[in-house]
Amino acid sequence: MIRAAMFDTKPYDRESFDKTKPEDLEITYFDTKLDPRTVELAKGFDTVIVFVNDELSKEVIDKLYEYGVKLIALRCAGFNNVDVKAAYEKIHVVRVPAYSPEAVAEHAMAMLLTSVRRIHKAYNRTREFNFSINGLVGFNLHGKTVGVVGMGKIGKAFAKICLGFGMKVIAYDKFPSEIPGVEFMSQEDVLKNSDIISLHCPLTDDNHHLINKASIEKMKKGVVIVNTSRGGLIDAEDLLEGIKSRQVGAACLDVYEEESDLFFDDRSGHILADDILARLLSMPNVILTSHQAFLTREALEAIAEVTFNNIRGFFAGDDVLANEVCYKCEKVAECKRSRQKRCF
Repeated sequence: MIRAAMFDTKPYDRESFDKTKPEDLEITYFDTKLDPRTVELAKGFDTVIVFVNDELSKEVIDKLYEYGVKLIALRCAGFNNVDVKAAYEKIHVVRVPAYSPEAVAEHAMAMLLTSVRRIHKAYNRTREFNFSINGLVGFNLHGKTVGVVGMGKIGKAFAKICLGFGMKVIAYDKFPSEIPGVEFMSQEDVLKNSDIISLHCPLTDDNHHLINKASIEKMKKGVVIVNTSRGGLIDAEDLLEGIKSRQVGAACLDVYEEESDLFFDDRSGHILADDILARLLSMPNVILTSHQAFLTREALEAIAEVTFNNIRGFFAGDDVLANEVCYKCEKVAECKRSRQKRCF
C-alpha cells in the first residue's frame, strides 16, 4: 500500500481524488499547507501531494527526505514553488503538465469579456433594479490585436478562442512553432503592439516581473492585461501605477504574487493587510479571481488521474517518469530523462 499525504486540500479536491483513487493508494488529507511549520505531518508517508501555494523549499525538502518521503507529486503544472535543485538526488518531483488547457483559456476569455463589456457592473446594477446603461460602454474584441506570451497548450487554446472572435493574434514563445493564424515575434514587439496581453507562460527567474514599469511604458495606452498563469509575472505595484496613470486600461487577474496566505480561504471576516491588493481591488477596471481558472469538473478529474498515474509509475519502478522535473532537464546534454531514464 502506497501512503500519500495530501496538503492544502479543499472539498472539491477530496471529491475528485476519492472518485478515482486506486485501491493500492491510501490518502490522508490535510487542510493545512505544506511548509516548514507543518512538514512534520509528512512523517510516515511515501509521497506528498502538493499544490501551487505549498512551500517546497530546501528546508522542507531536507525534512521530507529525512522522514523517508520518496516522491513529491504536484497536482498542478507549475513548479516554481519547488526547489528542484535541493530535491535532486534526494526526492523525485512529478507534476501535471496539462490537465485541461481549455479550462484556463476559457476562464481568461471569460474575464476579458466581463471586463471589456462591463458585465460585472451591469450584473450589480440590475440586482438593485438599476437598468441604466450609462457608463457601460465597452469595445469589440473583433479586429483587436491580442498578444499571447507563452504558447504552450494553454496559450494555444487561448489563441484559438481569440481567432474565433476575429482577433489578430501575435505571440511570443521561447520555442516558436507554425500555428495557423498566429504571428510569432519578439517578446518586446508583442508587448508593444498588443491591445490585449494575455500571459500563459511558467514563472522562471528570467521572466519574473515580466510586466513592470519599463515594459508597461512601452505598451499601447489603454492596454488590457490578463494573467491566469503565475502572479510573479507581474510587479503588482508597477501595475497599480500603470492603472492610475491610465496607461493600463484594465487588468484581469486570476493570480497574485503574494496570494499564498490569501487565496483559497474565506477572508471575508478579516482586514486585508496587503495594501497593494486592497488598492487593486478598489479599482473599477480590475477583475480578480482567486486562482480558479483551472476549476472545472473535467480539469479536477484529469488532475487526479494524472497525479495517480505519476505516483503509481514511480512506485512501480518505471524506467522513465514522463512528468518528472528537475533542474537539469533544461540542459539537454545533462538530462537523463531525454535518454529514457529517471532524472537520478
